[in-house]
Amino acid sequence: MVFEVFCSLGYSSCSLVELSTKVGSSLSDNADLLSGVIQGSVIGPLMFLIFIDELVDLLANLGITVKVFADDFKLYIRIINEVDVTVLQEALNFLFTWAEKRQLSLSIDKCCVLYLRLAEPAVSFSLGGVNLHSVSSCRDLRVTVTSDLSPSVHIQDIVVKAHQRSNAIHRCFLSRNVSLLTRAFLVYVRPLVEYNSVVWSPHLKQDINLIEKRLPGFGKYTYSKRLELLDLPIPELRRLHFDLVWAYKIIFGHVDMRSDDFFESRSTKTTRVHPYKLFKRQCMCTVRSSFFTKRVVTTRSVKIVNM
Repeated sequence: MVFEVFCSLGYSSCSLVELSTKVGSSLSDNADLLSGVIQGSVIGPLMFLIFIDELVDLLANLGITVKVFADDFKLYIRIINEVDVTVLQEALNFLFTWAEKRQLSLSIDKCCVLYLRLAEPAVSFSLGGVNLHSVSSCRDLRVTVTSDLSPSVHIQDIVVKAHQRSNAIHRCFLSRNVSLLTRAFLVYVRPLVEYNSVVWSPHLKQDINLIEKRLPGFGKYTYSKRLELLDLPIPELRRLHFDLVWAYKIIFGHVDMRSDDFFESRSTKTTRVHPYKLFKRQCMCTVRSSFFTKRVVTTRSVKIVNM
């Protein structure tokens, strides 16, 4: 049976040169640190990336796909048989040995394994002799990823945080001016429910209905009527806008992402409008058909005027 494995790895950083600690006006003696980079320095992140850059190529040679963001590593592989399980475990062993030689401490307690399938297989992985615990969901760059790739858990999380921040605004703002509260919502609340929506955009009605807001004095109006009175677009329309913008950037090369990895062009040459017709293959599961690369091809119409 085919499934995928997701493993998140983290690093702690130290210093590369002589370092002293300042408390008030007093400085400690200099200490020589032989590995890592200076934490908090401007050039530190670039130096750290240069320091670990070879690790990506070395793991790729073992057949492992690696994604890196700062000091977080994600290793994943599509496993079909026991050989693939062995490959991933050997990659984890290599990672631990590589880090030890370079005096980098792995944050093993922050590592986990996420199986992208319905049932968890009877296999386990270890890092440095410590068994990695498997999880049904984990946070990756502030987006909650689940084993079934459903966005529902992430949507519930961000809605709870959005309501907490919205309630904080109501408690902290003495003014009940609707215009001021709306501005505060747009600055402090809406970014929470729109961050990276291209990845997790909901397709279930129950998830779509969770993303809303409230304002004092507007309780007698429906949600759509409130948006109309405040001259705000519906969230679904804004998510559609983000989808189309990113599709345009990918197709026309405005971002460092290969268009062929996301979209398939139609082979027919009988297009009368433009040569950028995209082909959508039939999908057997809802998660796949509602993903960004599929839903943006067959975008359904959304009323610009709120319903």
